[in-house]
Amino acid sequence: MAAPLKLISHKLCPYVQRAVIALTEKGVAFERIDIDLADKPDWFLAISPLGKTPVLQVGDAAIFESAVILEYLEETQLSPLQPADALIRAEHRAWIEFGSTVLNDIAGFYAAPDEATFKAKTAQLEQRFARLETRVAAAPWFDGESFSLVDAVFGPVFRYFDVFDEIADFGILNGKPKLACWRKALAARPSVRSAVRSDYPALLRDFLDRRNSWLSGLQARRGVTVA
Repeated sequence: MAAPLKLISHKLCPYVQRAVIALTEKGVAFERIDIDLADKPDWFLAISPLGKTPVLQVGDAAIFESAVILEYLEETQLSPLQPADALIRAEHRAWIEFGSTVLNDIAGFYAAPDEATFKAKTAQLEQRFARLETRVAAAPWFDGESFSLVDAVFGPVFRYFDVFDEIADFGILNGKPKLACWRKALAARPSVRSAVRSDYPALLRDFLDRRNSWLSGLQARRGVTVA
């Protein structure tokens, strides 16, 4: 009998969303347990050396770091989301790492304390996505007709922009038609849609409001409803 799976989660964490999407695509049953990262329970700190989500509990064992969780699921579950060819698989892993870099850039974007830093972070993100535009197939997925882990990684990335776009058009994704098609396909994918709760946009707007950043000031001035 397979060990039960528990995914220790945070409601907004994009790295958690990766794992949820992969589990859903593979049709794997799991229990999701949300925690408050601002008040981490002792039992969570005991199983998460870095104090971050996600953590996948497999019976009594705990696996931390989203990339490791994704690889574990690939090795133990059916319906592979990585290419069979080793070279293409390695390239996909590299683009997954690129996705993590983009998430770090997004964090810098929404946390930028002043206009100059904000503009620099905006330009950096635009450059990242311009590079991605040259690679993505968007037919409809990252590399063609098969949904992959790269798609699972970028679904949460584009989800941020559903809220950012309500604040203003920052031009980050403008003039990138393949990314527009890919973003639309990801937004309609059931596994991507169900990776967050229905109140995710309100939770993210509240999170941004509490950053006291340049973006949170823009959100307040544009009258975007927080809750």
